[in-house]
Amino acid sequence: MIGLNSRQNLKVTRVADAIRTRQATIGVIGLGYVGLPLAVEYARGGYQVLGIDVDVDKVSAIKTGKSYIQDVPSELVSSLVQQGLLRAMDDFATVGEMDVVFICVPTPCTRSKQPDTAYISQAAHELSSRLRSGQLVVLRSTSYPGTTREIVRPALEASGLRVGEDVFLAFAPERVDPGRKSPSFREVPVLVGADDSESRELAALALSAVTDQVVPVSSTTVAEMAKLLENVFRNVNIALVNQLALLCDRMGIDVWEVIRAAATKPYGFMPFSPGMVGGHCIPVDPYYLAWKAKEYDFHMDFIEIAARINEDMPYYIAERVLLLLNGRFQGRVPRILVLGVTFKRDVADLRYSPATKLIELLLQRGVWVEYHDPFVDTLVVGTQRLTSTPLSVESVRSADCIIIATDHTHVDYQLVLDNGTLVFDVRNATHGMAGRAEVIRLGDGRSWRAISNVTGA
Repeated sequence: MIGLNSRQNLKVTRVADAIRTRQATIGVIGLGYVGLPLAVEYARGGYQVLGIDVDVDKVSAIKTGKSYIQDVPSELVSSLVQQGLLRAMDDFATVGEMDVVFICVPTPCTRSKQPDTAYISQAAHELSSRLRSGQLVVLRSTSYPGTTREIVRPALEASGLRVGEDVFLAFAPERVDPGRKSPSFREVPVLVGADDSESRELAALALSAVTDQVVPVSSTTVAEMAKLLENVFRNVNIALVNQLALLCDRMGIDVWEVIRAAATKPYGFMPFSPGMVGGHCIPVDPYYLAWKAKEYDFHMDFIEIAARINEDMPYYIAERVLLLLNGRFQGRVPRILVLGVTFKRDVADLRYSPATKLIELLLQRGVWVEYHDPFVDTLVVGTQRLTSTPLSVESVRSADCIIIATDHTHVDYQLVLDNGTLVFDVRNATHGMAGRAEVIRLGDGRSWRAISNVTGA
């Protein structure tokens, strides 16, 4: 490390040696979908890991060897806790023991679509009051370009220690995809950005202990922007096929066949599926970038329009279903069964789930709504608490319409088709299947014709 003074060199060498020899104590602030897998991966590698979370239920679960994250087996957590490699607490008293500290806290949006970085600020200030010379701090939470420089660094330097000289700071965005088995945690490349070479090299060294490929970039803002690009890319392309699905509905064209046909091109095209968008990143990150852009008198109209298109999909689907049901029932309330309420197939993750919004819209319009989801026993929608209905011949036959909102693998769709009356398939889960039920798929060109037949338009 050329150009380091003797104090810097000693601190960097001490931390680097501790990381290489697995003598470094790893701290993880925030033990959710990002933090717990990271903590477990380091503990599996033989590092002492101290996890901090203000949620006492999470801390209690880890202490008793239980995992609340689907991708992290309880057996593994229990083993690491018993070996003394993984400890959890609900306060910051142990910060001084940590050599490397990862910040893995939530970064939601406010109700007005403004970035909410309160959790990052709180974590940084808690660190600041306990910071010691030689520590490496790495932010992993997704946020707008400039967060590490503008929020985390000033908070740390309020301790009197200087970043790049006394302590070290980097940004290494998470790339967690809940439910995905391949590539594994270790196989997913990790970006590392820092505003000084010492911090960058230390962070790269620390992360190389749990991943096969570390990709250094020149600054924290480059890494922050790259993370947003990854997620905005998905959001924009999903918005494109969502608009195409709406157009195909009007034109009587099956959008799913269109996408399959286009996907045969071996270059220059990547298939995306229409539907409702949810999860921890895709519905949030476009607003982080659009908000930050306004600081530079720049308006991300393209990105904001895409976000609005995707946010409108639950409204569109609710409208389609209600119009399909209009006039079919006299003197009674229609009954709708929603299949799948998590934001993604085969995961128990409700964060920003659009199915929840869909159910809320239907309830507001006086429809009787039930749901079935093998991953979610109870669901709170507004002021109502719903309980998952067992999927059976009786529950299917009693529903006037069944909406497939999330296409979980282990759901008997054939039972649904054989016993249902009307199925609105948002995810194309019933492609290639047949039964007695009338099936309308999002964007298959049939809903407009079916609505016209019902209403006589």
